[in-house]
Amino acid sequence: MTPTMPAEHRELLSDLSGIVCDYPNVDPEATLAFLASDASGTLDRVGTPEGRRERTGYVILLHATSWYVSARVFSKSLFASYTEVLEGFRATLDPASCSCQDGAHPEDLDSEYAVEAGVSMLAEAGRAAFAEEYGPGDEELAAFDCEGFLAELVDQAVDALREGHRRLFGDIDVSHLDARFVRDDGGIDIVAMQEAIDRSWENNTGSVALWSARRWLTGQVRNEERLGLFLCMWMGIAQTYEGLPPSYARALAAALATIDLDVSCDHPRHPWSTAEATTRSRYLAVLHLYAPEDHPDTPVPAELSAREVWECPGQYAELARTALADISGWRHMRGGEDEDWEF
Repeated sequence: MTPTMPAEHRELLSDLSGIVCDYPNVDPEATLAFLASDASGTLDRVGTPEGRRERTGYVILLHATSWYVSARVFSKSLFASYTEVLEGFRATLDPASCSCQDGAHPEDLDSEYAVEAGVSMLAEAGRAAFAEEYGPGDEELAAFDCEGFLAELVDQAVDALREGHRRLFGDIDVSHLDARFVRDDGGIDIVAMQEAIDRSWENNTGSVALWSARRWLTGQVRNEERLGLFLCMWMGIAQTYEGLPPSYARALAAALATIDLDVSCDHPRHPWSTAEATTRSRYLAVLHLYAPEDHPDTPVPAELSAREVWECPGQYAELARTALADISGWRHMRGGEDEDWEF
Protein backbone atom coordinates (compact mmCIF):
# COMPACT_ATOMS: atom_id res chain seq x y z
CA MET A 1 0.00 0.00 0.00
CA THR A 2 1.30 3.45 -0.90
CA PRO A 3 2.24 5.37 2.27
CA THR A 4 0.26 8.53 2.94
CA MET A 5 0.80 11.54 5.15
CA PRO A 6 -1.62 11.92 8.09
CA ALA A 7 -4.64 14.10 7.27
CA GLU A 8 -3.74 16.83 9.77
CA HIS A 9 -0.26 17.04 8.27
CA ARG A 10 -1.69 17.32 4.75
CA GLU A 11 -3.73 20.28 5.96
CA LEU A 12 -0.64 21.83 7.56
CA LEU A 13 1.28 21.31 4.32
CA SER A 14 -1.44 23.07 2.33
CA ASP A 15 -1.59 26.00 4.75
CA LEU A 16 2.17 26.54 4.96
CA SER A 17 2.70 26.07 1.22
CA GLY A 18 0.30 28.92 0.54
CA ILE A 19 2.11 31.13 3.03
CA VAL A 20 5.65 30.57 1.73
CA CYS A 21 4.42 31.02 -1.86
CA ASP A 22 3.04 34.40 -0.71
CA TYR A 23 -0.52 33.35 -1.53
CA PRO A 24 -1.87 32.38 1.88
CA ASN A 25 -5.26 30.72 2.05
CA VAL A 26 -5.38 31.03 5.85
CA ASP A 27 -4.54 33.77 8.34
CA PRO A 28 -0.71 33.71 8.24
CA GLU A 29 -0.20 35.24 11.67
CA ALA A 30 -2.48 32.76 13.43
CA THR A 31 -1.17 29.79 11.45
CA LEU A 32 2.49 30.58 12.12
CA ALA A 33 1.79 31.27 15.79
CA PHE A 34 0.13 27.85 16.00
CA LEU A 35 3.15 26.29 14.27
CA ALA A 36 5.53 27.85 16.80
CA SER A 37 3.33 26.70 19.68
CA ASP A 38 3.18 23.13 18.37
CA ALA A 39 6.94 23.14 17.86
CA SER A 40 7.47 24.35 21.42
CA GLY A 41 5.41 21.44 22.69
CA THR A 42 7.93 18.96 21.32
CA LEU A 43 10.90 20.31 23.28
CA ASP A 44 10.16 18.03 26.22
CA ARG A 45 10.08 14.99 23.92
CA VAL A 46 13.41 15.50 22.17
CA GLY A 47 14.88 12.62 24.16
CA THR A 48 12.54 10.16 22.43
CA PRO A 49 12.65 8.89 18.83
CA GLU A 50 9.29 10.53 18.18
CA GLY A 51 10.51 13.81 19.64
CA ARG A 52 13.66 13.78 17.52
CA ARG A 53 11.60 13.20 14.38
CA GLU A 54 9.37 16.10 15.32
CA ARG A 55 12.38 18.29 16.09
CA THR A 56 13.67 17.72 12.58
CA GLY A 57 10.34 18.56 11.01
CA TYR A 58 9.71 21.66 13.07
CA VAL A 59 13.22 23.07 12.67
CA ILE A 60 12.89 22.75 8.89
CA LEU A 61 9.43 24.35 8.97
CA LEU A 62 10.43 27.23 11.23
CA HIS A 63 13.44 27.89 9.02
CA ALA A 64 11.33 27.74 5.84
CA THR A 65 8.76 30.21 7.19
CA SER A 66 11.13 32.55 9.04
CA TRP A 67 11.47 34.80 5.99
CA TYR A 68 7.71 35.36 6.02
CA VAL A 69 7.72 36.26 9.71
CA SER A 70 10.60 38.65 9.06
CA ALA A 71 8.99 40.39 6.10
CA ARG A 72 5.24 39.99 6.05
CA VAL A 73 3.81 39.84 9.58
CA PHE A 74 4.45 42.86 11.77
CA SER A 75 3.98 41.08 15.10
CA LYS A 76 6.49 41.25 17.95
CA SER A 77 4.85 38.34 19.73
CA LEU A 78 5.29 36.10 16.69
CA PHE A 79 8.96 37.06 16.48
CA ALA A 80 9.33 36.22 20.16
CA SER A 81 7.58 32.85 19.78
CA TYR A 82 9.74 31.85 16.83
CA THR A 83 12.97 32.97 18.47
CA GLU A 84 12.16 31.25 21.75
CA VAL A 85 11.37 27.86 20.24
CA LEU A 86 14.32 27.99 17.83
CA GLU A 87 16.71 28.79 20.65
CA GLY A 88 15.11 25.97 22.62
CA PHE A 89 15.84 23.54 19.79
CA ARG A 90 19.36 24.92 19.41
CA ALA A 91 20.12 24.03 23.01
CA THR A 92 19.33 20.38 22.23
CA LEU A 93 21.60 20.18 19.18
CA ASP A 94 25.27 19.22 19.12
CA PRO A 95 26.78 20.19 15.75
CA ALA A 96 29.98 18.35 16.69
CA SER A 97 28.07 15.08 16.53
CA CYS A 98 27.75 15.41 12.75
CA SER A 99 29.44 12.51 10.95
CA CYS A 100 28.03 13.28 7.50
CA GLN A 101 30.24 13.27 4.43
CA ASP A 102 31.00 16.64 2.85
CA GLY A 103 28.03 17.76 0.80
CA ALA A 104 25.66 15.30 2.44
CA HIS A 105 23.47 17.95 4.06
CA PRO A 106 20.46 19.06 2.02
CA GLU A 107 21.32 22.33 0.30
CA ASP A 108 19.44 25.25 -1.20
CA LEU A 109 16.05 24.13 0.05
CA ASP A 110 13.50 26.40 -1.57
CA SER A 111 10.70 27.30 0.80
CA GLU A 112 7.99 25.22 -0.86
CA TYR A 113 10.11 22.05 -0.97
CA ALA A 114 11.33 22.70 2.57
CA VAL A 115 7.74 22.92 3.80
CA GLU A 116 6.94 19.57 2.23
CA ALA A 117 10.11 18.04 3.65
CA GLY A 118 9.48 19.53 7.08
CA VAL A 119 5.89 18.35 7.35
CA SER A 120 6.92 14.93 6.06
CA MET A 121 9.62 14.58 8.71
CA LEU A 122 7.12 14.98 11.56
CA ALA A 123 5.89 11.38 11.44
CA GLU A 124 7.00 7.99 10.11
CA ALA A 125 4.09 7.84 7.66
CA GLY A 126 5.04 11.21 6.24
CA ARG A 127 8.66 10.19 5.91
CA ALA A 128 7.66 7.06 4.05
CA ALA A 129 5.46 9.09 1.69
CA PHE A 130 8.29 11.58 1.14
CA ALA A 131 10.73 8.75 0.33
CA GLU A 132 8.19 7.23 -2.04
CA GLU A 133 7.75 10.51 -3.93
CA TYR A 134 11.30 11.87 -3.98
CA GLY A 135 13.30 8.68 -3.72
CA PRO A 136 15.99 9.66 -1.20
CA GLY A 137 17.93 6.77 0.26
CA ASP A 138 18.36 6.07 3.94
CA GLU A 139 21.55 8.14 4.13
CA GLU A 140 19.88 11.12 2.46
CA LEU A 141 16.92 10.91 4.82
CA ALA A 142 19.27 10.58 7.79
CA ALA A 143 20.97 13.84 6.76
CA PHE A 144 17.75 15.70 7.54
CA ASP A 145 18.07 14.49 11.14
CA CYS A 146 21.74 15.44 11.44
CA GLU A 147 22.23 17.77 14.38
CA GLY A 148 24.87 19.71 12.49
CA PHE A 149 22.43 20.35 9.64
CA LEU A 150 19.61 21.32 11.99
CA ALA A 151 21.89 23.65 13.97
CA GLU A 152 22.78 25.46 10.74
CA LEU A 153 19.10 25.95 9.95
CA VAL A 154 18.36 27.25 13.44
CA ASP A 155 21.25 29.72 13.33
CA GLN A 156 20.20 31.00 9.91
CA ALA A 157 16.59 31.43 10.99
CA VAL A 158 17.46 33.23 14.23
CA ASP A 159 19.79 35.59 12.38
CA ALA A 160 17.05 36.34 9.84
CA LEU A 161 14.54 36.99 12.61
CA ARG A 162 16.85 39.37 14.45
CA GLU A 163 17.50 41.35 11.30
CA GLY A 164 13.81 41.32 10.44
CA HIS A 165 12.87 42.55 13.92
CA ARG A 166 15.33 45.43 13.61
CA ARG A 167 13.96 46.33 10.19
CA LEU A 168 10.30 46.19 11.23
CA PHE A 169 10.47 47.68 14.71
CA GLY A 170 13.86 49.34 15.12
CA ASP A 171 15.29 52.72 14.22
CA ILE A 172 15.78 52.93 10.46
CA ASP A 173 18.72 55.05 9.32
CA VAL A 174 17.95 57.11 6.23
CA SER A 175 20.56 59.80 6.88
CA HIS A 176 22.41 58.74 3.73
CA LEU A 177 19.62 60.45 1.78
CA ASP A 178 20.78 63.84 3.06
CA ALA A 179 23.49 63.80 0.41
CA ARG A 180 20.89 63.26 -2.31
CA PHE A 181 18.11 65.53 -1.12
CA VAL A 182 19.82 68.48 0.60
CA ARG A 183 21.44 71.08 -1.63
CA ASP A 184 24.68 72.85 -0.81
CA ASP A 185 22.72 75.89 0.41
CA GLY A 186 20.82 73.73 2.90
CA GLY A 187 17.59 73.72 0.94
CA ILE A 188 15.65 70.60 0.00
CA ASP A 189 15.82 69.34 -3.58
CA ILE A 190 12.18 68.41 -4.17
CA VAL A 191 12.89 67.43 -7.77
CA ALA A 192 15.54 64.92 -6.66
CA MET A 193 13.06 63.48 -4.16
CA GLN A 194 10.44 63.08 -6.87
CA GLU A 195 12.93 61.40 -9.17
CA ALA A 196 13.76 58.95 -6.38
CA ILE A 197 10.08 58.14 -5.87
CA ASP A 198 9.66 57.71 -9.62
CA ARG A 199 12.33 54.99 -9.65
CA SER A 200 9.83 52.51 -8.24
CA TRP A 201 12.01 49.53 -9.13
CA GLU A 202 14.40 50.61 -6.38
CA ASN A 203 11.68 50.11 -3.73
CA ASN A 204 12.61 53.42 -2.16
CA THR A 205 9.20 55.03 -1.65
CA GLY A 206 9.24 54.06 2.01
CA SER A 207 12.69 55.52 2.57
CA VAL A 208 11.70 58.79 0.90
CA ALA A 209 8.54 58.97 3.00
CA LEU A 210 10.50 58.35 6.21
CA TRP A 211 13.16 60.92 5.32
CA SER A 212 10.41 63.44 4.53
CA ALA A 213 8.64 62.81 7.83
CA ARG A 214 11.78 63.21 9.89
CA ARG A 215 12.76 66.37 8.04
CA TRP A 216 9.26 67.73 8.61
CA LEU A 217 9.42 66.97 12.32
CA THR A 218 12.81 68.66 12.77
CA GLY A 219 11.46 71.85 11.23
CA GLN A 220 14.43 72.02 8.85
CA VAL A 221 12.24 73.06 5.96
CA ARG A 222 11.79 76.44 4.32
CA ASN A 223 8.32 77.83 3.77
CA GLU A 224 8.48 77.31 0.02
CA GLU A 225 9.57 73.69 0.53
CA ARG A 226 6.86 72.62 2.97
CA LEU A 227 4.29 71.69 0.36
CA GLY A 228 6.76 69.71 -1.75
CA LEU A 229 8.13 67.89 1.27
CA PHE A 230 4.63 67.03 2.46
CA LEU A 231 3.61 65.78 -0.99
CA CYS A 232 6.72 63.60 -1.16
CA MET A 233 5.80 62.07 2.18
CA TRP A 234 2.20 61.58 1.06
CA MET A 235 3.28 59.92 -2.18
CA GLY A 236 5.71 57.68 -0.33
CA ILE A 237 2.85 56.49 1.86
CA ALA A 238 0.25 56.16 -0.90
CA GLN A 239 2.60 54.37 -3.30
CA THR A 240 3.97 51.80 -0.86
CA TYR A 241 1.21 49.37 -1.67
CA GLU A 242 2.48 46.48 0.45
CA GLY A 243 2.46 48.65 3.56
CA LEU A 244 5.28 49.97 5.73
CA PRO A 245 6.18 48.52 9.14
CA PRO A 246 5.97 50.28 12.51
CA SER A 247 9.63 51.34 12.22
CA TYR A 248 8.49 53.68 9.44
CA ALA A 249 4.91 54.33 10.50
CA ARG A 250 5.94 55.90 13.82
CA ALA A 251 7.56 58.94 12.20
CA LEU A 252 4.94 59.15 9.47
CA ALA A 253 2.08 59.24 11.97
CA ALA A 254 3.92 61.81 14.08
CA ALA A 255 4.41 64.09 11.07
CA LEU A 256 0.78 63.76 10.03
CA ALA A 257 -0.30 64.55 13.59
CA THR A 258 1.04 68.08 13.11
CA ILE A 259 -1.73 68.78 10.60
CA ASP A 260 -5.05 70.22 11.78
CA LEU A 261 -7.59 67.70 10.47
CA ASP A 262 -10.62 69.77 11.49
CA VAL A 263 -9.83 72.84 9.42
CA SER A 264 -12.31 73.91 6.74
CA CYS A 265 -12.11 76.14 3.68
CA ASP A 266 -14.30 77.57 0.92
CA HIS A 267 -12.50 75.92 -1.99
CA PRO A 268 -14.75 73.53 -3.95
CA ARG A 269 -11.64 71.69 -5.18
CA HIS A 270 -7.94 71.59 -4.45
CA PRO A 271 -5.09 71.10 -6.94
CA TRP A 272 -4.16 67.62 -5.75
CA SER A 273 -7.63 66.31 -6.57
CA THR A 274 -6.74 66.75 -10.26
CA ALA A 275 -3.32 65.13 -9.94
CA GLU A 276 -3.67 62.18 -7.57
CA ALA A 277 -5.30 59.71 -9.98
CA THR A 278 -2.03 58.17 -11.20
CA THR A 279 1.56 58.06 -10.01
CA ARG A 280 2.61 59.75 -13.25
CA SER A 281 0.23 62.69 -12.85
CA ARG A 282 1.36 63.18 -9.25
CA TYR A 283 4.98 63.21 -10.38
CA LEU A 284 4.31 65.75 -13.14
CA ALA A 285 2.32 68.02 -10.84
CA VAL A 286 5.08 68.28 -8.23
CA LEU A 287 7.84 68.69 -10.81
CA HIS A 288 5.94 71.53 -12.46
CA LEU A 289 5.34 73.13 -9.08
CA TYR A 290 9.06 73.23 -8.25
CA ALA A 291 10.71 73.37 -11.69
CA PRO A 292 8.12 74.78 -14.12
CA GLU A 293 10.64 75.78 -16.79
CA ASP A 294 12.12 72.30 -16.98
CA HIS A 295 8.75 70.57 -16.56
CA PRO A 296 6.04 72.67 -18.22
CA ASP A 297 3.42 69.90 -18.33
CA THR A 298 1.05 69.53 -15.39
CA PRO A 299 -2.32 67.85 -14.87
CA VAL A 300 -3.42 70.75 -12.66
CA PRO A 301 -5.65 73.25 -14.52
CA ALA A 302 -4.75 76.93 -14.48
CA GLU A 303 -7.69 77.87 -12.27
CA LEU A 304 -6.32 75.66 -9.49
CA SER A 305 -2.65 76.52 -9.92
CA ALA A 306 -2.42 79.51 -7.60
CA ARG A 307 0.06 78.90 -4.82
CA GLU A 308 -2.41 79.95 -2.13
CA VAL A 309 -4.77 77.19 -3.28
CA TRP A 310 -1.93 74.68 -3.20
CA GLU A 311 -1.05 75.82 0.31
CA CYS A 312 -4.63 75.72 1.59
CA PRO A 313 -4.86 74.13 5.06
CA GLY A 314 -7.94 72.29 3.81
CA GLN A 315 -5.85 70.45 1.23
CA TYR A 316 -3.26 69.53 3.86
CA ALA A 317 -6.08 68.15 6.01
CA GLU A 318 -7.52 66.11 3.12
CA LEU A 319 -4.14 64.60 2.34
CA ALA A 320 -3.34 63.89 5.97
CA ARG A 321 -6.63 62.05 6.45
CA THR A 322 -6.04 59.78 3.46
CA ALA A 323 -2.46 59.10 4.56
CA LEU A 324 -3.59 58.20 8.08
CA ALA A 325 -6.19 55.86 6.57
CA ASP A 326 -3.41 54.15 4.60
CA ILE A 327 -1.36 53.67 7.75
CA SER A 328 -4.38 52.22 9.53
CA GLY A 329 -4.80 49.87 6.59
CA TRP A 330 -1.24 48.63 6.99
CA ARG A 331 -2.04 47.68 10.58
CA HIS A 332 -4.97 45.53 9.50
CA MET A 333 -3.17 44.09 6.47
CA ARG A 334 0.06 43.13 8.24
CA GLY A 335 -1.23 42.15 11.67
CA GLY A 336 0.43 42.51 15.03
CA GLU A 337 -0.93 43.69 18.34
CA ASP A 338 -2.07 47.24 19.04
CA GLU A 339 1.06 47.87 21.11
CA ASP A 340 3.23 46.88 18.14
CA TRP A 341 1.78 49.89 16.32
CA GLU A 342 1.81 52.39 19.17
CA PHE A 343 3.30 55.68 18.04
